[in-house]
Amino acid sequence: MKILLVIALLSVTVFCLSFNFQQEKQYRSLYKASLSTFREEQRELLELINSSKITGEKEKIIAAIHKSRKSLKSVDFWLRYFEPIAYRKINGPLPVEWENEVFEKFEPPYRREGGGLTLAELYLEEENPETDTLAKLIRTSIDAIATFEADSITIELKSPDHFFLANRLFLLNLGAIYTTSYECPDTNSIIPELRHMMKEVKEIYFSFSQEYPKHSLSTEYSELFEESLRFVNSQPSQFTSFDHFSFIKNFVNPLFAMNQQLIREYGVTTRNFNDFSLNNNSNSIFSKNLYNSQNTKGIFSLIEDEELLAEIKSMGRLLFYDPILSANNARSCASCHNPNQFFTDTTQATAFKFDHRQHLSRNTPSLVNSIFNHLVMLDGKHISLQDQARDVMHNPDEMNTNEKELLKKIVSCKEYKEAFKKFLKHTPEEKEVRMDHIISAITFYYADFSNYLSPFDEAMNEEIGISNEVKNGFNLFMSKAQCATCHFVPMFNGVKPPYIGTEFEVLGVPADTSFTKLSDDKGRYLVNPAKETLNAFRTTTVRNAARTAPYMHNGVFHSLEQVIDLYDGGGGIGRNLEVPNQTLSSDSLKLTQKEKSDLIAFMHSLSENVIFDQPPVKLPASSNKSLNRRKIGGEY
Repeated sequence: MKILLVIALLSVTVFCLSFNFQQEKQYRSLYKASLSTFREEQRELLELINSSKITGEKEKIIAAIHKSRKSLKSVDFWLRYFEPIAYRKINGPLPVEWENEVFEKFEPPYRREGGGLTLAELYLEEENPETDTLAKLIRTSIDAIATFEADSITIELKSPDHFFLANRLFLLNLGAIYTTSYECPDTNSIIPELRHMMKEVKEIYFSFSQEYPKHSLSTEYSELFEESLRFVNSQPSQFTSFDHFSFIKNFVNPLFAMNQQLIREYGVTTRNFNDFSLNNNSNSIFSKNLYNSQNTKGIFSLIEDEELLAEIKSMGRLLFYDPILSANNARSCASCHNPNQFFTDTTQATAFKFDHRQHLSRNTPSLVNSIFNHLVMLDGKHISLQDQARDVMHNPDEMNTNEKELLKKIVSCKEYKEAFKKFLKHTPEEKEVRMDHIISAITFYYADFSNYLSPFDEAMNEEIGISNEVKNGFNLFMSKAQCATCHFVPMFNGVKPPYIGTEFEVLGVPADTSFTKLSDDKGRYLVNPAKETLNAFRTTTVRNAARTAPYMHNGVFHSLEQVIDLYDGGGGIGRNLEVPNQTLSSDSLKLTQKEKSDLIAFMHSLSENVIFDQPPVKLPASSNKSLNRRKIGGEY
């Protein structure tokens, strides 16, 4: 009897071990095997580099890089999600990046070095590439692979939750990165790599569903993904001929909605900072609630009561138009950010300084969609809308106000005093009205104007049709025109999936339309001095661009045609300006007039259907009679 019991127990043990092995084989071992294959190919590539003469065997090395890139695409689904900083060392788009992620915003920017395949291929195109430098880029990649073998990463594979979050990032990147030249130097490889990657992801889907049958993808999702794979395989291999519009509209966006539904249905939770900004309740990539970047309520963050919030917004509206915020009671927020001009100033390249004689050095950015930037101001000086507003009020060239005097003037107005006294009760840590209350009311007011959609959004969400010119323009934007390598879907700004950082670019913007010299504005360098940040500016949104001329940080261009010509001509370098750190390619895009026209048609389709309000009829009266002469919206 005891012998039979022992045999039975051994049988159960063998069965369990076998079952666990099958589980491991189905999903986790797929991860390990794919990662191992990629590492081995990287080692083979490094050996080839070290044993070759670069000048004579360049094509052979490039072929090996392309082979390694295919292996990378087999694990990209996981790697890009699990640890994006380590991923930069495997397939970084830039040799050096300085910007922090959203969860690191309170830290000073710090240097992050990239490495890996993209930089290696780009380096091979430089004059007289050296073996040691090229080898270092690949060694950096090989070393980074160890991060993805660590227990802190692989433990995530033992729970199904990570899968849906990684899949969400994969889908977002299908729309924003994988079909562009953002990180693939050889444009002939973009669509072949996409096909390979989607085929590999299909295998990941299958193995995951085998291991986690209670959390499997829906039949509807699987069928649509199969259809998307057939679509990609039927498309031309040249990415300039690829139908990006149909791919995103008919496949990527619906798949995203289904994955979001599964995230909610399965109660998926995360421990990954990459999910910090993304909203589980968003059902479309082209929704204004896709990700969160700015706290628009400021000090009123804990207030949820709609009636009270409406009162705060009402006070914010009055303050926005009230020149009481300035030292001379003649300038208001609306002086530079005119609501009838999409909260910018379309009448001049740069606004007047406080003295009403000289002009500021930078163009007034629109406040519409400003809430979708993690860093604000064109140089990224501030991490919050509230900090930006405070800076403008204190700046001697803008509002030149004194905080103590400003608060004294505001409480001299009975309407303001009573309202903020009421609001104060809902910020119990504060004993008296402070600038934070004033500023937060203002940001909460204007943030609402960022919640409108454009005709292009509605087309992507299948609510309206759109012209062929717009479709062609979008496809150009994503491919030949290379706009999407900096302006990412869906906000078409410098915030790319997973929407936790803000990018800056060096374009070589001139001081004048004759390109006689480079603009002398140092941009990001003034905030974070480094050779890479000199003349760099935050990538602003293309949304509403048709309504917000003039363009560039200094307002030098007055038409979209001029802006496109800057890019088409290779930026500042293409016009013989000296810009050693220019991030924009200096090669001509060779756009035809028809292509430029279609690009502009697409940009016009991004003009949002914003409903702006009218200025208040009157401003709150002050006990200081001299203040009652102030004009709604200011004098200049």
